[in-house]
Amino acid sequence: MQMKSPYPYWFLAPAAVVFTVMFLVPTAASFWFSLTNWDLFGFQFIGFENFVDFFHEPFLIKGMTNTIVFALLTSGAKTVLGLLLAVLLTSGLFGQGLLRSIVFFPVLVSTIGVGILFSEMMHPTHGAINVALAFFGIDGPGWLTNPKLALYSVALVDIWRGVGLATLIYIAGLAAIGNEYYEAARIDGATRFQLFWRVTVPLVRPATTTVVILSLIGGLRLFDLIWAMTRGGPGFSSDVLASVIYKQYQAGFYGLSTAGNVILFLLIACIIAPLAWWFNRKELDL
Repeated sequence: MQMKSPYPYWFLAPAAVVFTVMFLVPTAASFWFSLTNWDLFGFQFIGFENFVDFFHEPFLIKGMTNTIVFALLTSGAKTVLGLLLAVLLTSGLFGQGLLRSIVFFPVLVSTIGVGILFSEMMHPTHGAINVALAFFGIDGPGWLTNPKLALYSVALVDIWRGVGLATLIYIAGLAAIGNEYYEAARIDGATRFQLFWRVTVPLVRPATTTVVILSLIGGLRLFDLIWAMTRGGPGFSSDVLASVIYKQYQAGFYGLSTAGNVILFLLIACIIAPLAWWFNRKELDL
């Protein structure tokens, strides 16, 4: 029996080295330092004390709750709106090329820039949104100053910024669907809604998988937009795990913040891995 040459596997070596140095080593180091009380001059092993402290701090639990709510809200909205916009922008609409550019443009803008822009537009007194509402006799709310609205206001901005990428992915998915499926359904007397629900939605599932997973990961690890718009305020009402972790680093609680990073990593893994498995299983059933 002829032995296979190991030569092709050498091509994996550079990627394996980069992956080990840039991911495996920092990940292992994070897990280790999460079990210690450390600073720039040394560390002391304290076991799982940082994790116990994490789950006993009300504002840390609040940050975790906000993270999950924010991720589910934004990923769901991006998925639904992205699909609807993609269908609209592939229907032969007049000027659809320009409209595609307009929808995708926010993706290209710096997140920090978007955050600063909308923090000014949502100012309770001189912000453009409330000024426009006042013109029609409507008393605008404190978008970023009301603890009940702050997180959802940032979520709206994140949806506006990210729906363009979801739309682009769905447009690519729709382009891969052959016209014969629609023609066969029309011959059977399918309505427009039935074409969408029975043909488009099932056949665009690979794009849906990509959009949902990317949106969820982005929502769970979001930091820059929250920090630019509210810095987690007012109070801790719009804090997410990433902003709480950053605040702990600023305060010098390095071990606690490292434990927070580990918890965030595990949270993302525990949500994304089963979801990806479920979506892939559904695709095989088609």
